[in-house]
Amino acid sequence: MNREDSKPLILSVLVKPVSADCNLSCAYCFYLSKASLYPEVDVHRMSDEVLMKLTAQILSLSGETISFCWQGGEPTLAGIDFYRKALRYQSMFKAPFQMVENSLQTNGILIDDRWASFLSRYDFLVGVSLDGPREVHDRYRKNRRGLGSYEAVARCIDTLRRYSVKFNILTVVSNLNVRDPKGLYRFMVDMGFRYLQFIPCVERGSDGEVADYSVTPEDYGRFVCEIFDEWFNDGNPEIYVREFEDILISYVFGDTPSCIFGRRCGRYIVVEYNGDVYPCDFHVDRRWLLGNIMEDDLENIVTSEKFVEFLSIKDKLKERCGDCRWLRYCNGGCPKHWEIRNYSENYLCKSYKMFFEHAHDKFILLKTTIESSIGVK
Repeated sequence: MNREDSKPLILSVLVKPVSADCNLSCAYCFYLSKASLYPEVDVHRMSDEVLMKLTAQILSLSGETISFCWQGGEPTLAGIDFYRKALRYQSMFKAPFQMVENSLQTNGILIDDRWASFLSRYDFLVGVSLDGPREVHDRYRKNRRGLGSYEAVARCIDTLRRYSVKFNILTVVSNLNVRDPKGLYRFMVDMGFRYLQFIPCVERGSDGEVADYSVTPEDYGRFVCEIFDEWFNDGNPEIYVREFEDILISYVFGDTPSCIFGRRCGRYIVVEYNGDVYPCDFHVDRRWLLGNIMEDDLENIVTSEKFVEFLSIKDKLKERCGDCRWLRYCNGGCPKHWEIRNYSENYLCKSYKMFFEHAHDKFILLKTTIESSIGVK
């Protein structure tokens, strides 16, 4: 039975099966504080009832492909048996024409042979958080005892490789590793990593000001320019860097799969451990609580006035960008980074201008090469 064309289409859902619970205490983590939204219990775990209803409703509103992205906190705290149930429910509720994809973003601490065997067998794509060499990574990514986590992450990666698990590396760019872009890139390549993602750290501290561990617009601008030059590789990129690949897609096709540089927000939804639904990982707060799947149908939630309001945020913010020549590519960036400057401008606007002025001609060259290879005139 095909889904009705009149229904909203969900392509991706980010699930928080353990909410903000984590076995690390990273200095820059923006999600640890979300535990305060759910003070009724100390340990947050998604129930079987929520998992089943979530799966059934998501698949009923999905097209041919749906991605379940399991995040936290630290999602491996839910245990392997939880994900076995998730797979059973996916098999139970999916239509014959549907393909279900699963990804898991982890700090790697709990990944052992049993986990790796499971992830390999069921074709999970795993994102591993790694900020660079030991001295860089361990500065901010510490466990509850204040010890660095680099050794555990290195063991995780070795284990994933032994079981041929597909994985990529997610790096948070802080005030520390932003200083040596080429060194960081070469470290990743020398480690044999071929799929990379760089996320700028832009957070407020307890005083309300930009936290010391955040990047400055100038430093981040220089960082992405130097990383881009390494990636460009004289017009023959060999490493997948998600940010550049997504931007290149926008040069070729006019839009991008990236929510940051996409034309509109709302490319996925977030479901918390208790079934609460939010429109974005960066907007998990009471202001943007859309509803709860245990109390209302997901179809009603994603067609609500509040979600429609969220979808319009970028349109309103982009009006403040005037006739900036790079607006068609950055689309105003992430609303979270506007919030840092009280919506007067995007905190990273200067970074983006530096980057596009530096990279534009090379993107055009890559675009021409791609169009030539696929016969576009």
